[in-house]
Amino acid sequence: MLKILFSPSEGKKSGGNEDKKELLCSYKAREEILNKYMHIIESKNEKDISELFGLKKFSDCEPYMCDIFSSSLMFAIERYQGVAYDYLGYASLHDAAKVYLKQNTIIFSNLYGAILGGDTITNYKVHQGNAIGKLLPDKFYNDRFTYQLDLYFAKDEILDLRASYYDKFYKVTKPYTTLKFLKDGKTVSHWAKAYRGIVLRELAKHNICSIAEFMTLEIDGLTIKEIKVIKNKTEIIYNIA
Repeated sequence: MLKILFSPSEGKKSGGNEDKKELLCSYKAREEILNKYMHIIESKNEKDISELFGLKKFSDCEPYMCDIFSSSLMFAIERYQGVAYDYLGYASLHDAAKVYLKQNTIIFSNLYGAILGGDTITNYKVHQGNAIGKLLPDKFYNDRFTYQLDLYFAKDEILDLRASYYDKFYKVTKPYTTLKFLKDGKTVSHWAKAYRGIVLRELAKHNICSIAEFMTLEIDGLTIKEIKVIKNKTEIIYNIA
């Protein structure tokens, strides 16, 4: 099967009515960092909370001042909102495509680490790159989850659609494929987010189960310019029309 690695987003929807479930690589493995997060919330220290959330005004922090162990839950693939998720357009997909995303998308959260699209999470806030107490999420999850993720992906192919920052959470050691997007010969950033969402949407719509199937998929606005193989990474370079 094909597993797709994906980035989270700073923006998130509030609410949710899903049931609590075991998270990828276990909930217990996350207890230390989740408890540190809650300790900061419960401290009511405005400076520490604002820094953790990456927000200047403490009043903007209030929507996230919740107990992550008892608050409303939503599927991770639905919780996030931002450029990539806008172009993914989860809500407009048919049911089979939604199931595909829940089962095959692995999102690298700044709080929860690697989670499946179908894992249920609360509305939280951790600014990318920030420590949680003295714990750095990327190092915490790289140290604790690498072995488990290697086992989890043992029989799967991997398409890595993450922003490069999230390589710190998990470095893929087996052969994998990644994408690069060019516009007028230059690497793009904003549109890269958009096209990652578009690619993920097309994968789900067509139930793509392998890299071979993906290579036959035509995506509007994209043409393959070049394919590079560097050690265990195959990089597909697209031109944006």
